[in-house]
Amino acid sequence: MRKIAILPTLLTLGNGVCGFASITMASKIFPGVSPEHIDRFFAAAGWLIIFAMVFDVLDGYVARLSKTASKFGGELDSLCDAVSFGVAPAFLLLKMGPGWEPNPFLHQLLAGIAALYMVCTILRLARFNVDNTPDPDSHKRFRGLPSPGAAGCLASLAIVRGDFPGNFVQLFSDVSQDALRQTIQRSVEIFSPMGALVVALLMVSIVPFPHFGKQFRGKRHGGLLIQILLAVLVIVMVRDLAFMIIFWGYAFFFPLRAAYLRYVAPPSQANPRPEGGIS
Repeated sequence: MRKIAILPTLLTLGNGVCGFASITMASKIFPGVSPEHIDRFFAAAGWLIIFAMVFDVLDGYVARLSKTASKFGGELDSLCDAVSFGVAPAFLLLKMGPGWEPNPFLHQLLAGIAALYMVCTILRLARFNVDNTPDPDSHKRFRGLPSPGAAGCLASLAIVRGDFPGNFVQLFSDVSQDALRQTIQRSVEIFSPMGALVVALLMVSIVPFPHFGKQFRGKRHGGLLIQILLAVLVIVMVRDLAFMIIFWGYAFFFPLRAAYLRYVAPPSQANPRPEGGIS
């Protein structure tokens, strides 16, 4: 116990606490609650998952910086990730999708997708623990969609569901907030189960996804800088939709790129020089 690094451990536990707080916020969403409070709870639940990602990034960075990375820290990180990026998004999905009253079958189907999402997240984390190596330079790509990226997809939908109606009406006063809220609610109800099913399968796939934190270790990272600048531009231009565009773009771009390189591109482009191992 003396060898446990205090600061990285606290950051990792902060990740788990944010996931638990997100579940708590989502649990307050039920029929009878005012629409304004529902919007607030959706936004808070989504943002708490985003905050969990921040803690998840910081704990690894601090552990490497202080040279206190350990097997204990890795196992603790996976446990907290299972809560924040597995259970919390799955529970939030149950609130975003169709409810029980309109169509019980659709709600049961939604519950099955949410359970599948949680299972795929746990399998993804277990596979990463097995494939991961102590050398941080041994891999520059993930095998399958990272669990924080999948959780960000669902969290971004919750943020749009909660924050977008009020902010949009402030820009266009001639639009009814109730009508806009119903439109967004219906759109999220339809898209969230289908999107969650896709990202759940991507997590357990073998599609390579870049590890942006490792891309800066090489000498050539001009393309990554351009991607970061584009992401900043998206955040500035469409602040309310920025996370949805970034996370869903990340989830879909690389599988489509891999499919293009495999089935459409000429052989010279389909077999580029490897950049590193796959984790």
